[in-house]
Amino acid sequence: MPARGPSLEDLIGIEHSKLGFFQELRQTIEALKDANTQSAQRRREIAAILDGITDIMMVLSSDLRILSVNHVFRQTFPETPNPEGMLCHQIFCGDDKPCPNCPASASFATGDICRETAIFKIGGRNTQFEMVASPIRRPDAPERHILVFKRDVSREKEYQAKFFQAEKMATIGMLATGVAHEVNNPLTAIFGFAEGLRRRLPALREKVEPRVMEDVEDYVATILRECRRCQDIVTTLLTFSRQRTVVFAAVSLNAVVDDTLKLLRSHLKQRTQAKITVRMDLCENLPMVHGDEHQIKQVMLNLLVNAMDAIAGPGRIVITTFQSSQGSVCLSVEDSGCGIPAEHMDKLFEPFFTTKRSGKGIGIGLSTCMSIVKKHQGEIAVKSEPGCGAVFTVKLPVNPDKIT
Repeated sequence: MPARGPSLEDLIGIEHSKLGFFQELRQTIEALKDANTQSAQRRREIAAILDGITDIMMVLSSDLRILSVNHVFRQTFPETPNPEGMLCHQIFCGDDKPCPNCPASASFATGDICRETAIFKIGGRNTQFEMVASPIRRPDAPERHILVFKRDVSREKEYQAKFFQAEKMATIGMLATGVAHEVNNPLTAIFGFAEGLRRRLPALREKVEPRVMEDVEDYVATILRECRRCQDIVTTLLTFSRQRTVVFAAVSLNAVVDDTLKLLRSHLKQRTQAKITVRMDLCENLPMVHGDEHQIKQVMLNLLVNAMDAIAGPGRIVITTFQSSQGSVCLSVEDSGCGIPAEHMDKLFEPFFTTKRSGKGIGIGLSTCMSIVKKHQGEIAVKSEPGCGAVFTVKLPVNPDKIT
């Protein structure tokens, strides 16, 4: 029998199947288009969120190589357009070894979120960062990655240091004022009675033996002299501790040195017993500088206290004032202490950076000095070698037009 071709019913069934397939395919395509649109929208939202992050963000591999970064990283390091594949510590520290307190290494080791604060030199200036390293957990990926955020907190730390310093000085000022007044009251009485005795000495000369009279006159003169010295110390203490507005006027650096040494006389005397000598080499014809005497005394006080703290045993401190060849008026404080390690030189004036043990300081003294000197349009230079002491030199400009 001849082969029979498809019947009409068969043809209709085939066409119906094709039509169903194409309709199903069209629905699948529409669903994929919707999913792609939603995915693109989600990517744009994530990109907007990432662009809104103002911190440096990096994804690191287990060997601390950079896998990806955000736009803030590229803005911070414009000279490194392609950081991917580079080691993190090569960019931030310029070193082939990981940082000692790297939070990323700690996070890899512990598997937990780790935080750390560090100072890096970026763009020619020291920048303090708060860093957070968090593991990226992906079950489908055998290799572990770390997400690192670095937030610039330099200005925040600077303001915090100024707040702590202002709070500390206000407390010290209040206590010093109370102590000074309490000392001044009996001191005034002692001085008054001693002056009364001095006025009565001529009437006693004819009634008392000459040798005894000499001793009495010497005793009275000594009491009056020491009372005047105490009054000078109390006056200096009250002036130093008094809260007042900043007033720029003519200031003598030699007078600043003398007044500061009066405040530290007792402390220096104790250190002198430990064979620490203090020598002054003050220029007699030193020009006046235009500045706030109270703030300049604070700089001198901090530098002198740091010099004393740097000397553990016998040693010396040399205080010098001079005029440089450029015309600046200079004050230097040199000590024979332990010196400053080279890796700390760039961090000395950063807020809260300190090498002193706990309880000896919180690292705001030198940062306050730098802030005050900059306000006076001056500069601080430091020279030091480990084991050979340090020399801090403050240079202030002379401005005759503003001196009255």
